Amino acid sequence: MSHTLTHLHASRPVTGLAALARRYAEDPSNWPFAPRFNPVSRWYARIGGDRTHEAWLLTWLPGQSTDLHDHGGSAGAFVVVSGVLTEQVATVAGAGPVTPVETTLAAGAVRAFGPRHVHRIVNAVTAPAVSLHVYAPSLTQMTRYRIDDGVLSVEVVEKAGVDW
Repeated sequence: MSHTLTHLHASRPVTGLAALARRYAEDPSNWPFAPRFNPVSRWYARIGGDRTHEAWLLTWLPGQSTDLHDHGGSAGAFVVVSGVLTEQVATVAGAGPVTPVETTLAAGAVRAFGPRHVHRIVNAVTAPAVSLHVYAPSLTQMTRYRIDDGVLSVEVVEKAGVDW
């Protein structure tokens, strides 16, 4: 599918990633996979990309979520294709503790973020959801975190091609 998309340059702002995610999401007939739902865990598949970015399709049944994580230095954007998702972003106000700030995102909503973004996504409603995510550069690792007494702590660093 990358031949139909404008190539992303490393210096392109995250708004360019949002536009790229929208283009991937706008025509599901171009996806190499139809979304699937797994009752045990989230389903995900890489559906496109080139040397500058990669695109992933994810599905979410009610209650399914990610852990708090980053994207290993990659910037990104995601589009809620269908359903409703809640994003919880680890935020620090001044010198205060890390606290999650929630945003509810309905179908059509796009969220772009920079390379230091730490968040968690959850399907907190009773209907399934589908989202499409774009990362630049392609993911090489992801760090999973926890918040203990207002402090963000690393739980594990996962490597592309090894852990997912």
